[in-house]
Parts: sequence; C-alpha cells; structure tokens
Amino acid sequence: MRIAQALTDVATIGLLHHRDHADQARLIDQLQTAVTSRVVIEQATGMLAERFGLTTEQAFRLLRAHARNHNRRLTDLARAVVTGREHLPRPEPDVR
Repeated sequence: MRIAQALTDVATIGLLHHRDHADQARLIDQLQTAVTSRVVIEQATGMLAERFGLTTEQAFRLLRAHARNHNRRLTDLARAVVTGREHLPRPEPDVR
C-alpha cells in the first residue's frame, strides 16, 4: 500500500509540474504576441504621424478609428500600414 501511495504521489507531482510548465509556456507565448503587436502598432503610428504631420496620439486615434470603422483588427491594420499594403486617407482637419 505504501509503494502504491508513493507512486501515486510521484505521478501527481509529475503531472502538476507538467501543467505548471505548460502554463508558463502559454503565458510566454501570450506576452510575446502582445509585445510584437505593440511594436507593429507603434511603427504604424509613427509612420502615420510623420506622413500626416500628427502627434503620435492623433496618429494612434486615426489608426484605431480606421480599424474600428472597417471592422479590422488593430494589429492587422497596423501591419498592413507598415508593410505598405494599406494606405490610410489623410485625416480631416477636425480629426487632428
């Protein structure tokens, strides 16, 4: 009975360790995705600010509004702007 309990305890510890490792790997992947998304959004914001003479805050609002108005994910739109596959129209003066 003691041997069976010891084996059960070892198996439980192994399973818990595996689950913790999987949780950590998933968290690392999520954080990496968030950082990558943030970088591409910042790049697109900078490009729009330079192109249209906006502050970075105004450029971000323009990017976000365009994504919302066209039912696009912000990161996908930002990536398209950075790669030159998408060009946003010049904002109206009141958007600035």
